[in-house]
Amino acid sequence: MDLQNDGQDGKLQAGGPWLDQTNSSISSLNEAWIQTLDRCVIEGPLTHGILPLMRNCFFAGAIHAVRLLQMGHGDQLVADIAGYITEEPLS
Repeated sequence: MDLQNDGQDGKLQAGGPWLDQTNSSISSLNEAWIQTLDRCVIEGPLTHGILPLMRNCFFAGAIHAVRLLQMGHGDQLVADIAGYITEEPLS
């Protein structure tokens, strides 16, 4: 399995193709998950064991983000996401 990262575990490279605009809008978490799989995961022997864990983390993060929005922390959520995407790799 390859997440196409820049050498940091769990960190996607900033500006990678997975951040490009899509031809269609995503209207559900399931569509977002499928698009993430299509762009970031290459089938391999570990995929069947790791994908369920990745899916649980993906949806847990989405639920947490919704909860932050409900609690009025939308600005901080946007700042955290932007910071994650633009963060410079550690040397």
